[in-house]
Amino acid sequence: MEIQESAAHRAELKNVILKFLSIASQLEKAMLTSPHVGVGVADPVIDRLVDDLWLAHAEIDLSARSEPLRGAAYRYAARLAEVTRGEHAEASALRGLQVQFFDAAYDDMWPGQRRAAGIPSRRGES
Repeated sequence: MEIQESAAHRAELKNVILKFLSIASQLEKAMLTSPHVGVGVADPVIDRLVDDLWLAHAEIDLSARSEPLRGAAYRYAARLAEVTRGEHAEASALRGLQVQFFDAAYDDMWPGQRRAAGIPSRRGES
């Protein structure tokens, strides 16, 4: 029964995470093409995407089992919203928050397992 519950949780969480990431990606692309970002002029497409992002964040907040995932999702969404208002312009800050989000999502879905960082391990290390 516990295995089935864990699998159901992972499936649900995976869906809300993918929805959140899809909206975040759409928002980043829209920011790159909008002449209104950071100049104080409303852009209805970006405004809708920011609203959608916060709704997707709420789904993660309700589905997550861990506070680190809730916090990482909030920090990533908040920074994206700040960038749309021109408060932060550094993409590197977004990438760091995105990595933290992925790490927290992985930990929530597979507790106790390490996520591969994509860096080949050196011989002799475990």
